Amino acid sequence: MTPIIKDPWNGSVMRAITYDQHGEARRVLRLAEQAAPTAPTSGQVQVRVLSRPIHPGDLAGVQGFPGAPRGRFATPRVPGLEGMGVVETVGEDVRDLRPGQRVAFFPVPGAWSELLTAPTDLVVPLPEGLGDETAALMLVNPLTLLTLLRAVEDAQRGQAGPVVQTAAGSSVGKLVSAAALKHDIPLVNLVRGATGAQALRQRFPTLPTISTADADWRTRVRDATGGRGAQVVLDAVGGSLTGELAGLLDDGGTLITYGQLGSGSTPLESLALTPRALTVRGVSIGQWMTRTPEERAEDVAFAARLAATAPELFEVAAGYDLADFPKAIDHVRRPGKSGTVLLTSPAS
Repeated sequence: MTPIIKDPWNGSVMRAITYDQHGEARRVLRLAEQAAPTAPTSGQVQVRVLSRPIHPGDLAGVQGFPGAPRGRFATPRVPGLEGMGVVETVGEDVRDLRPGQRVAFFPVPGAWSELLTAPTDLVVPLPEGLGDETAALMLVNPLTLLTLLRAVEDAQRGQAGPVVQTAAGSSVGKLVSAAALKHDIPLVNLVRGATGAQALRQRFPTLPTISTADADWRTRVRDATGGRGAQVVLDAVGGSLTGELAGLLDDGGTLITYGQLGSGSTPLESLALTPRALTVRGVSIGQWMTRTPEERAEDVAFAARLAATAPELFEVAAGYDLADFPKAIDHVRRPGKSGTVLLTSPAS
């Protein structure tokens, strides 16, 4: 096993997962030794990362988004923006965080390494009693939930109507279902297969759940939305499914896309946007940083409360050491996976 860093200020090395060009993650990612980061300066802390999730967006970033330039990078990159760990040391003016304190962080590039330096405003002290696994998932998914709920509210323009979501069995999808029950949102869940549909029905028995593997799934969705169609579709799949989802919308409806889990593509002109007055809107967790510091603090407080009071919504599929990242990536892509796969590091 690659050695673990012992002294961050003595020219030591740390383990990190790196890539020097875009491509399929299993092909371009490498476990490497890198120099430990330098000591934190004003307004910074250094965190020993213990656990970090593999989000679909992490793998999409490694793959390269459409239109991104290709070729090798001048300096290898380290994936990941979210994780949890322990503060190693702090900058001289940092008072609110201390060495040895358990924290979560987002968005801090380089989470798939064993040490990173982060601005203090992106580091969150963890509530007492919150487990490491839950803490590693505490920020991105709840903040994504808030982003989606705000987009739905904007699309509804004060007139609440049926909402359909794809990938309802995903970690974010389950958070959306829980929020729908709490806020009386008429939600219809879509999943890819019968097994996933049955599991979700057991988890959320009062919400309609439909498998897109069924031949009559479109008819069942229309029935579940009262015959007229959905006011909003939340879509994490995209690709060739986009045209089908646009067809589920009522005239004047909005398709909100926030992921690309599917394959294929749909020509824009096939969606009948103009005659049906449809809107297609993209949202991303990356937009969260455009909120004011006060708004972000409120969102983080919500995420921490949710993690502390409903840890069952932060399901972990499995944990793998950094060195076993190929197995972890295979697990992420495993059909029927439930929960988020974590990459872990020893505490010392």
